[in-house]
Amino acid sequence: MIVKNYFGETADGRAVDCYTIKNTKETAVDIITYGATINSIYAADRNGVFADILAGFDTVEGHEKYSDYEGMTVGRYANRIAGGKFSIDGIEYNVEKNENGKTCLHGGAELSRAVWKAIIIDDCSLEMSYSSPDGAMGFPGKVDFKVTFTLFEDNSLKVDYYAVSDKKTVINMTNHAYFNLAGKGDILNHELMINADAYTPIDADSIPTGEIRPVEGTPFDFRVSKPIGRDIGAEDEQLAIGKGYDHNFCLNEGDGPAAVAYDPESGRMLEVFTDLCGVQLYTGNFLDGTKPGKKGEGLIKHAGFCLETQYYPNTPNMPEFPQCTIDAGEKFTSCTVFRFSVK
Repeated sequence: MIVKNYFGETADGRAVDCYTIKNTKETAVDIITYGATINSIYAADRNGVFADILAGFDTVEGHEKYSDYEGMTVGRYANRIAGGKFSIDGIEYNVEKNENGKTCLHGGAELSRAVWKAIIIDDCSLEMSYSSPDGAMGFPGKVDFKVTFTLFEDNSLKVDYYAVSDKKTVINMTNHAYFNLAGKGDILNHELMINADAYTPIDADSIPTGEIRPVEGTPFDFRVSKPIGRDIGAEDEQLAIGKGYDHNFCLNEGDGPAAVAYDPESGRMLEVFTDLCGVQLYTGNFLDGTKPGKKGEGLIKHAGFCLETQYYPNTPNMPEFPQCTIDAGEKFTSCTVFRFSVK
């Protein structure tokens, strides 16, 4: 079942709607048209008690004033592009430097601040679409984007991404949900597994150095599930740069989950499946309690964790990384599934 409600309006007067997808198990997902944002996910704990397991905001104003991309669809290029520039076929493109005047972060936030058009496909699927003009944020090509959200009876939320451009361009889309499976507090006691033998170390601007570094023997080894907070304070240059985890993991190939998170207190579990090569683990290191989140409560440090399925950061400038350049008329597609359960 999908129900549409008015959510509010942006500061410049654009109306924003909320679509609630609910299955027969009462699991529910709220998606708002501002940023094609997964705004809330209501999931049961081991005792059948439901809670919203996403950190974020309950008003449009909150998203506009305070957002760190909570729940938003991000692109054209998710994550960072060094120096705000890259080249395609010898042509240099200068894109928005929206992070410290140095890097392009999440495509300059164009998709995240847009109001998307919504179409209800059926009782469990919602399609969001947005057309980005040629040259938006400096990127080449007029690009038509679609994101389809489907909630299944097994409590899986499937997110399908689609894009097609009229010029050769780069595409890297993801969702920036901040999960907190307890529905409160911080996520340091959550147990996390990431199916990755390596990660990409970063420089002072959070740009990959180009090294593919093995996780073995480092705080970045999540191949066996462990509490997120166990090693987050370890003496490690990479953790110091990110003030915690804010790194891309190079996913191993295979059919199993890319990541599994578990909250021992509530029993809620999240499995993440993707056809992409990387996932960014971000642990809310820069939240400090000063931004009012849902119910006016401050978004505290480590209020949520992100598992952003993606191509690696700065790929357009790193030919040794798996590439995500598409030709004019070529269809970009990817799929990520978030499956919720209890144990």
